[in-house]
Amino acid sequence: MTDSDAAGRLVRPFALTGGRTRPSRADFTLITTVTAVDPPPELAPRPQAEQSRILRRCARPVAVAELAALLDLPVSVVVIMLCDLLEAGLITAHPPRPVSPRTPDLDLLQKVREGLGRL
Repeated sequence: MTDSDAAGRLVRPFALTGGRTRPSRADFTLITTVTAVDPPPELAPRPQAEQSRILRRCARPVAVAELAALLDLPVSVVVIMLCDLLEAGLITAHPPRPVSPRTPDLDLLQKVREGLGRL
């Protein structure tokens, strides 16, 4: 990698976010699932090239961390762009489901134990 390649790689994320370093919303975690809205709203602004890449990857639900890896971009940059897309109505965001702290089903556990014992 040449010095200009390294410099371009550092400038690119900054340019993609318009110089912003913080997301405008707190909706996104690493495991938040995002999906492109299909069809997109009629009045939505035309997405930039990188936003279009995100929308193509979000045709099916994808986690923020996976999306950043697929795009080879820092998670912080992807989150800032996702905020823009969410505010434009081009994606939906689904937070992870909380794990229920309910007590285990003892009958089910007994059946699993018996099944394992038969193996």
